[in-house]
Amino acid sequence: MKKFVGLALCAACVLPITAIAQQTGSSQFGPVQGDREFSISGSGSSDKKFDSGSFGLVADLGWHLTEPLVLGLRQSVNYASIEGESVTDDFWNGATRGYVDYHFAFNRLRPFLGASLGAIYGDGVKDSAFAGLETGIKYYVQQKTYLLARVEYQWFFNSSSDADDAFDDGAWAYTVGVGYNF
Repeated sequence: MKKFVGLALCAACVLPITAIAQQTGSSQFGPVQGDREFSISGSGSSDKKFDSGSFGLVADLGWHLTEPLVLGLRQSVNYASIEGESVTDDFWNGATRGYVDYHFAFNRLRPFLGASLGAIYGDGVKDSAFAGLETGIKYYVQQKTYLLARVEYQWFFNSSSDADDAFDDGAWAYTVGVGYNF
């Protein structure tokens, strides 16, 4: 229940941003129906001695079915090197998913809500399907180039009967990156 409240609060945060976005920018920024978009994002972390660390990359390729509605594919790749007392473990994993996002403004600042469905696989994770809800914002620094920030809540399951129960055991994914429309 707490996670559902958290998702509802994330969605509620988009509404004031939408009002601001309607007042700023110019309609010459962003995609039009039929445009594609590509974005690349990254993340990383390490301990203070740089003995253990991780990094990840996310690439999105989407198609604007309408100006506010984008349908696409997303690929994530993550690597972690964890140093223990006597051994270092290396872990690779990936996630492939389809997504749909709806944008609420048509100016430089474009908040969005969306959903995804896909699979996670690799070392250190249980290979499984997952569903996700997401919210984020794109800010167009040029007519077709934007900065991106996105938060996803993903829950994992092996069958459709597991999906309802798995919602409480999900994970958050954060992404910051850059993209462009073409």
